[in-house]
Amino acid sequence: MRRLGITRRTGRTRSRATGVAALVALATLTAVPAQAHEPQRRVPHWELKDTGTPEIRFRGLAAVSRNTAWLAGTGGTVLRTTDGGTTWRNVSPPGAAELQFRDVEAFDARRAVVLAIGEGEASRVYRTDDGGATWTESFRNTDPKAFYDCLTFLDHRHGLAMSDPVDGKFRILSTRDGGRTWTVLPDEGMPPAQEGEAGFAASGQCLVSSGPKDVWLATGGAAHARVLHSADRGRTWTATAAHLPAGDPARGVFALAFRDRTHGLAVGGDFTPGRPSPDAAARTGDGGRTWRPAATPPPAYRSGVAWLPHSRTAALAVGPTGTDLTTDGGRTWRTVDTGSYDTVDCTPDQRCWAAGEKGRVARLEH
Repeated sequence: MRRLGITRRTGRTRSRATGVAALVALATLTAVPAQAHEPQRRVPHWELKDTGTPEIRFRGLAAVSRNTAWLAGTGGTVLRTTDGGTTWRNVSPPGAAELQFRDVEAFDARRAVVLAIGEGEASRVYRTDDGGATWTESFRNTDPKAFYDCLTFLDHRHGLAMSDPVDGKFRILSTRDGGRTWTVLPDEGMPPAQEGEAGFAASGQCLVSSGPKDVWLATGGAAHARVLHSADRGRTWTATAAHLPAGDPARGVFALAFRDRTHGLAVGGDFTPGRPSPDAAARTGDGGRTWRPAATPPPAYRSGVAWLPHSRTAALAVGPTGTDLTTDGGRTWRTVDTGSYDTVDCTPDQRCWAAGEKGRVARLEH
């Protein structure tokens, strides 16, 4: 969204249950103080990882495992860790210092795709197959009216990227070979955009997927905040009001997360510092056909959201003023940390990562 300036997994049953229980303990870490006679308890908490890049804001995050994660940020910066965040390697594409990376999708420690945002040729896609040692520019936008915000992959081959509306409709870019080549899809199946409607390139989560064909797109900036859904890899779409703050260029749905093709979460609000963001979260149990506002939403704007690993009810939402946890599928949220993060992602082996301004990156320890 050009006017903002800010412009998805398995172990043995026992380890799954233990890991989820530890993560859900976040719900009580601020409410149940240890008694004097009790041994000190280890509770889940964000542990900061030094990236050595205080000048960079990381809105793109791909958490592969507890050891491996990719970051994408300002100044054309891409970082990768394979040792749990102890060390980070700068694997930025050559000549990308003027670009703003806002999304990264990684298949493993060696293969990843990053998206740069901006008007015209500033919107680009790069792919690496060797851990960032070399990159191939696989797409460069040549339409001055297009502005790409987010990308997602349904599997190792099929992926989509989305642009703000061009000629009255959101534009969808498609790949069938893991991001090596891209094609603009026909827009006949895309409903008309509202006046002023666009996506938010705030966390790499305005376009998300679940399963082999289902994709969801989050919008804002118009009279109604909406979520668009496609069940055929982006060829046809339906739009539904998400009941989050709207009616202003700074308001809408900023991030989505689906734990399967039915159950999803939406977070957002008003990103303007100091403005209140009531009712900034919603949930769906029917694949996005209808959305219900959270009974107790996060207390402020949130730009990222992720389901906890192997949980049907627990998720984290993050934003500049803190982290919130739900343990009831998005009905109620509770603040569990006040650190600033823009995006969050969790892995199959029981770890969640978060990233944001001033080079901040953290891993949830438990």
